[in-house]
Amino acid sequence: MTHPLGVSRPDLTVADLPTPEEVFNVARIGPKELVKYAVGPSLIALGISVGSGEWLLGPLNVGQYGFVGVGWVILVSALLQTFYNVECSRYVLATGETPVVGWGRVPPGWFLWVPLSVLVVIFAFIAGGWAASAGQGVYALVHGTIAPAGAEEPRLWAIALLVLVFVIAASARRISRALELANWMMVGTILLALLAIDLFVVPFSLWWEGIRGFFTPAAPPAGITATQLGALAGFTALASGLNWYVMGHYRDKGYGMGFRAGFISGLRGGRKEILASGVTFPDDDRNRGLWRRWYRLLLTDMWGVFFVGAMLGMLLPTILMAQAVALSGERPTRANVPTFVAAALGDEYGRTLFYVALVLGVLILFSTQLGIFEAMVRVTTDAAHATSPRLRALIEGDPRRFYYPFMIVLLVIISIVIHLALPVGLVEWSANLSNLGALIYPFMLIYLNSRLPRPARPRPWHYVILVLNFLFFGFFFVNFVADTFGAPLVTF
Repeated sequence: MTHPLGVSRPDLTVADLPTPEEVFNVARIGPKELVKYAVGPSLIALGISVGSGEWLLGPLNVGQYGFVGVGWVILVSALLQTFYNVECSRYVLATGETPVVGWGRVPPGWFLWVPLSVLVVIFAFIAGGWAASAGQGVYALVHGTIAPAGAEEPRLWAIALLVLVFVIAASARRISRALELANWMMVGTILLALLAIDLFVVPFSLWWEGIRGFFTPAAPPAGITATQLGALAGFTALASGLNWYVMGHYRDKGYGMGFRAGFISGLRGGRKEILASGVTFPDDDRNRGLWRRWYRLLLTDMWGVFFVGAMLGMLLPTILMAQAVALSGERPTRANVPTFVAAALGDEYGRTLFYVALVLGVLILFSTQLGIFEAMVRVTTDAAHATSPRLRALIEGDPRRFYYPFMIVLLVIISIVIHLALPVGLVEWSANLSNLGALIYPFMLIYLNSRLPRPARPRPWHYVILVLNFLFFGFFFVNFVADTFGAPLVTF
């Protein structure tokens, strides 16, 4: 029995959904089991999120222009992206296919959408701005001072951090689980430490101004460009239209039909094959009930962890930046934003807080580069494995034989790219390219999800929100193109 879906790809085979208890090997899913086993993919996405818009672009814009007129862009972006994440993940849960493989089912077929999607993701994220920014923090930790402009050593530290990503992936039994555990540690440490520092140094008036800024619709502040706002919108929460590149972790976690499809194992995990084409479930009472359970777990993971964490991850660094501006009497620049807060706190409160802020910055930026670097490799591996029978024969069904060599190739390329521009400039480039995805993928999701088994199909208002993603983020990308080749569409 099969389920036809789209074009140019094999029909989905049909099997029963597994139970959450079967997947996570527990007797029941209570609060303890939910946290210990079921929550996870959203943490990988959150680890990526906190280091881009939240630590660099959000504080840079707030430090230069204040909260009002900027904060509402953050809130709208986070809401739209979380809805979008749920729709991307819906497809993964219902089919066991990662989104990059699913795009191959959209007319005219995989020969257009799969390679194009891989190229878009790599082109958007290969800049390595997060590793470069983290390298500045490591330099300051080692030398006790901010790196001089154009120094080579921060870039060498950035390359060392990329090598560390390779080591983490290579030493894991199950790569997704290793990333989850790393992000549990890093994101938990980041948010708790930021909360403690903010409670210590940030006055209540700034807390209130930051919170109020999220809920105050207002015209953007004078002087800010739509391109700057587009970068902030693109990298608030995650990566706007390209968020799908992380959602494949729900397959590796075993959510829904992902349990039937397999996962990419680490070098210590032994050979593990992944199905080249997905599996879906029959429309009967048992599977309808199981789908509702899996969907509730997805909503808990996305709204309870990702959305809440993304909003906290934006609020805590931005109010800290606002206080750093007040303390120093200066405003951050694109060149010094990775270490601006540490320098301001160090001048006011002493070297201990200087080093604490630097460690936090390095952790935040490293967590982002960890997730992005691995995801570029993962997306390319999934795409190549699913669409090329010749490659599957060459690697004898073991995706690791492609995954790790390609990771080394990307490491070399990023090590070259980070020498070409300021770290924050690289991140702004990536953010605006992420908005390009909003012109394409919401409509591809509408096509795919409307053809899933009936219990898994979205409600009509979900399609409306996907169109809102297209309008909101798509505007910023069109403006970015206009600004790059002439003049922006809107100035403030």
